[in-house]
Amino acid sequence: MEIRNQTMDEERALYGILDALVASCVFDGPKDGESALKECRNVQVDNCFFNLRYPFWHVENAGISGCEMTEKCRAALWYDNGVRIENTKLHGIKALRECENVSLRACDISSTEFLWKCRNVEVTDSKMESEYPFFECGDVNIDRLVMKGKYSFQYTENVRISNSVLDTKDAFWHAKTSWLRTAW
Repeated sequence: MEIRNQTMDEERALYGILDALVASCVFDGPKDGESALKECRNVQVDNCFFNLRYPFWHVENAGISGCEMTEKCRAALWYDNGVRIENTKLHGIKALRECENVSLRACDISSTEFLWKCRNVEVTDSKMESEYPFFECGDVNIDRLVMKGKYSFQYTENVRISNSVLDTKDAFWHAKTSWLRTAW
């Protein structure tokens, strides 16, 4: 199934779709609907604009590329498994929570509470601004991240960071087994 060049603002606009490509769509409008792609499986979302809440909840196996999620796109990805995010702007509060098997590459992140309670996460070639990033995350691999934050990596476990710049304070409280390598 392919869905292209559409504007959607209704509640659960593409709820439960399977094996689909969603390209060049806009999720915004006066109906102010939420949960556009809730409970979807095997979806590729390319070059879309999200200005509504909770677009990707309980999603399995998704690719998100070249998208923009605005400040109004709060709690964008929750309870997801197997999500690859590339070249995407994640600018809403609470962008990822309780997700597993997530990779972020070349992303621009501005999210107060980013990546909370997530497992098996890779972050590469990205920039981030967040007050509380990586809270209670486990099995995290970070390479080439430029981050400005506060209260970073609290209660984390098995975090590997290489070739990165971390401008943060009060970091790694109660963290277990973290590795830092800075040969950038």
